[in-house]
Amino acid sequence: MTLRIGNASGFYGDRFDAMREMLTGGDLDVLTGDYLAELTMLILGRDRLKDPAAGYARTFLRQSEECLGLAHERGVRIVTNAGGLNPAGLADAVRRLADRLGIPVRVAHVAGDDLTAAHPGSLAAHAYLGGFGITRCLRAGADVVVTGRVTDAALVTGPAAAHFGWSETEYDRLAGAVVAGHVLECGAQATGGNYAFFRDGDARRPGFPLAELHEDGSCVITKHPGTGGFVDVGTVTAQLLYETAGARYAGPDVTARLDTVRLSQDGPDRVRIEGVRGEAPPPTLKVGLNRLGGFRNEVVFVLTGLDIEAKAALVREQLEPALGKVADVRWELARTDRPDAPTEETASALLRLVVRDPDQGAVGRALSGAAVELALASYPGFHVLSPPGKGSPYGVFEDVYVPHGSVDHVAVLHDGRRIPVPPAHDTAVLDAVPQPSLPQPPEPGPTRRAPLGLVAGARSGDKGGNANVGVWARTDDAWRWLAHELTADRFRELIPESRELTVVRHVLPNLRALNFVVEGILGAGVAAQHRFDPQAKALGEWLRSRHLEIPEALL
Repeated sequence: MTLRIGNASGFYGDRFDAMREMLTGGDLDVLTGDYLAELTMLILGRDRLKDPAAGYARTFLRQSEECLGLAHERGVRIVTNAGGLNPAGLADAVRRLADRLGIPVRVAHVAGDDLTAAHPGSLAAHAYLGGFGITRCLRAGADVVVTGRVTDAALVTGPAAAHFGWSETEYDRLAGAVVAGHVLECGAQATGGNYAFFRDGDARRPGFPLAELHEDGSCVITKHPGTGGFVDVGTVTAQLLYETAGARYAGPDVTARLDTVRLSQDGPDRVRIEGVRGEAPPPTLKVGLNRLGGFRNEVVFVLTGLDIEAKAALVREQLEPALGKVADVRWELARTDRPDAPTEETASALLRLVVRDPDQGAVGRALSGAAVELALASYPGFHVLSPPGKGSPYGVFEDVYVPHGSVDHVAVLHDGRRIPVPPAHDTAVLDAVPQPSLPQPPEPGPTRRAPLGLVAGARSGDKGGNANVGVWARTDDAWRWLAHELTADRFRELIPESRELTVVRHVLPNLRALNFVVEGILGAGVAAQHRFDPQAKALGEWLRSRHLEIPEALL
């Protein structure tokens, strides 16, 4: 007995026609849509400030107008977290849409994640719920289930538990579904999108992934026939490492042991995942807090030709009086210029000024005016990429933890009945997993200085203020070298901005992978735009571009 679950959205703004593609491209039992991220919750929170009836992903409603009839005809159930901050509101909107279109669907939703009232000063505070609220909705006959903030993997564990009749303590099966859900949650990232070795296949328009789930928790990751992209052990490995950390991947239903995952190629565009072990979940639930942190403004000065450093120093001195009372001032000089450059653009460097302050006036027109007034009175060739604005609000993300029992997790059925979802039956405090044994290092031999990316893939992302960088080897010989060469200290050498930060290395031998967590590199999270790449999306690619001594036998 196989359950086929596909995904049609990895974020709010993903490919609009993916829902139709997934419904018409092949057989499915369940179609999921993941619309939420830390930044999305802030965006929806600001929407709700303007309109209390807002707070959900409106894209899903427009997609449903096109596709709800298709799903009903094909017997495909839809499970989505597009409800965001207002799952009841979106569920009602889907019901009205279905009535208008004459489609007899039963719509349920999951409630209880909203803890904003308990956290004064937050714009949105939401607990990450598990999948058993979804399970109860589906077991009661729902065709569409709308949730708010659940874990991304819950969109798969909920339907799997409903279909196979799993109990809350069947941890190995649940952990297998969590791993499948984590692979699916970011859509085309599992089918060649954002992939280090994208030239291995046709990555121009990757199809969306699906999982063939089995009753024992194992699965095969694949995609519909004829769709673009590709699925292999590498694409699945990359997604497994994305936004994770160590061997224990904790969630509200189960802690999945990523060090037990076994991957194998099961045919073209088919990767089998098996062997996943699970443990009782931790005793607390994660709560994501979003609040407005103040106001920010930004100016990027273009410095062209000679005397780049002196030009940068001049404009900094000229603006210093206007910045004296600003709470946070950051200057960054990107030396993108080249000597004797063939174009003006390649002869130019970029000097970026970012300011933040609780008072919009401090970073608004006062700063903008001071920068504009330099137009005819500063370094030669003065210009900026775009005129500075009046300052815009920025957000701050942090996470806190609350006991399972402090959250009223409820399945609200299509007929209005409210079914409480009890907290986890058993819990276990997360202890560190002993470091696994490393493979034997390779025999000494000649080396050549070359980019790390010639022998290793990487994928990186954000979790609040931290970044994670997963690095994996494609062969056993490369793994023997990588496991000994890329230590936390070597990582700091290769990524200079991490040298004063805590870098934790996790070893995952089954995946031939290392996962690095760089604590605090993203400041107060993506919404605060702390660094050039605020979600650390390209941090892994920067690491792959760095040169070190690599055995010639691997090149």
